[in-house]
Amino acid sequence: MHVVLAGGVGAARYLLGAIEAFPAEDVTAVVNVGDDVVMHGLQISPDLDTCTYTLAGAIDPDRGWGLVDESWQAMASLASYGGDNWFGLGDRDLGTHMYRTDRLSQGASLTEVTAEITKRWGLRCTLLPVSEDPIRTMVTLADGHEVGFQEYFVRLAHDVALKSVRFDGADVARPTSAAIGAIREADALVIAPSNPIVSIGPILEVDGVRDAVAGRRSRNVAISPIVGGRALKGPADRMLNELGEESSVVGVARRYRDLVATLIIDEVDCDLAEAVEREGVRAVVTPTIMSQPGVSKALARTAADIATAGLS
Repeated sequence: MHVVLAGGVGAARYLLGAIEAFPAEDVTAVVNVGDDVVMHGLQISPDLDTCTYTLAGAIDPDRGWGLVDESWQAMASLASYGGDNWFGLGDRDLGTHMYRTDRLSQGASLTEVTAEITKRWGLRCTLLPVSEDPIRTMVTLADGHEVGFQEYFVRLAHDVALKSVRFDGADVARPTSAAIGAIREADALVIAPSNPIVSIGPILEVDGVRDAVAGRRSRNVAISPIVGGRALKGPADRMLNELGEESSVVGVARRYRDLVATLIIDEVDCDLAEAVEREGVRAVVTPTIMSQPGVSKALARTAADIATAGLS
């Protein structure tokens, strides 16, 4: 089983390659729920939906979130009433959130609802929320004001300096049996090229998850989301710098060195391979920019080969 710790666009693109490289039924993603938010009374799970829509071939390629060929009449109507519409929800996308909210109110678990949604989209791989318990990523801005992640990321366009990040509820959250089981039983466990702070961080903070990942370190691989000192998408590079970490493959190696034996880095960073390895992590240099055809599939195969070698 090829298991991926996943959150955001980078993870979704990697999963596309994984289901090309292996039978989709053998691919499982343990997905961040720290971005989840209630808006307009609806339960929204951005990372689960981004993975679902991407794997279904329905993601908006320009935004990297939401559905392609969307309409926005509901948001326009809301705005006409003076309602708060900074968090854009397309008309078709609203159906997903309405269904999720209704099923949760009926007593279904988020794991069950996610399986129902992915089945409707024809997915054969498995997407698992890391926990059923509420976890909320909170960002303290440089001025001391704390906001939820979506307010930082969307309303403020992640264009403000931050001072700290915390994961509200993570200290009491429990992983689902399916998620922790997938981590423990994986043939290959891959930390996707996602934001290490706000996409992977909340997953690892759930009770028992970090220990389960670290306990199989030799078979774990991470893919750096930082290429040439910059994030390919999103604010990961600035967040690392603002939190006093190094925005480079070396900084990523430091963050993950207790969890993985190997870090895959892009050819752009080949001159930093030795510095990565001084952090106690093997560096494997290969193309990682998944906008290029075939890269995500090749990455998945490389990660699986490394994990298999770690068994010997």
